[in-house]
Amino acid sequence: MTMTFSTLEISGGPVARVRMNRPQVFNAFDEAMIGELDAAVAQLADDAQVRVIVLEGAGKAFSAGADLQWMQRASLASLEWNQADARRFAGMLHRIAHCPKPTIARVQGVALGGGVGLTCACDIAVAAENASFAVSEAKFGILPSVIGPYLTNAVGKRQALRLALTTERISAAQALEMGMVQEVVAADQLDAAVQGWVDELLVGGPQALREIKALFAQLTVGPVTPDVRELTATTIARVRGTDEAREGFAAFLAKRPAAWIAPE
Repeated sequence: MTMTFSTLEISGGPVARVRMNRPQVFNAFDEAMIGELDAAVAQLADDAQVRVIVLEGAGKAFSAGADLQWMQRASLASLEWNQADARRFAGMLHRIAHCPKPTIARVQGVALGGGVGLTCACDIAVAAENASFAVSEAKFGILPSVIGPYLTNAVGKRQALRLALTTERISAAQALEMGMVQEVVAADQLDAAVQGWVDELLVGGPQALREIKALFAQLTVGPVTPDVRELTATTIARVRGTDEAREGFAAFLAKRPAAWIAPE
């Protein structure tokens, strides 16, 4: 990483960690953190050494969502300022969701409002048993607009609407049941659980994982139309001929680890 961040701690390597570092406000984000998250993920996405990105929060909480002082400033600002500000937030979530590298949210404590959005924008989310989640925007007279698409994609439209309308705080177990997170573990097992997912991701070819994310971003639940059939056929035909695919098949037939798997 070449940038210095004031709201984040970044560790590089094959498994890059992006730690939101405002524990005094439970990692609530403002304009500065939004900009830094966007820049950090962009840089890590372009770093050939990085294979997986873990998003986490310092201290007791993952993220309490929007900093209320930031929201108060927004309520007093012009429509033009609010539009530009909201577009930056939307761009940051899009950056995470469409990152070509797999992303994992490591969730402890609370994930509120935009913190739920960050959880849902990542490919995989692992939560401690003591974690709780709430889509709390309506309590402040606003709505979960920018995070709405990611929430809906994660849990389905009816559950997303229920969470947004009621602002109900749900447990990690409830979040697991509805698909917001993929695993719940004891708090002292959270890092080990995240590492388990990392280990599984590192088995796959880096380019294959990139291709999976790019393809699945274009797929929707519904009829498999001729256009979808053509997209999937042309994608696999192209990928079969790559150096990575040839190495993957050769390694399997030779009963050896593929070149992208680090030796034990």
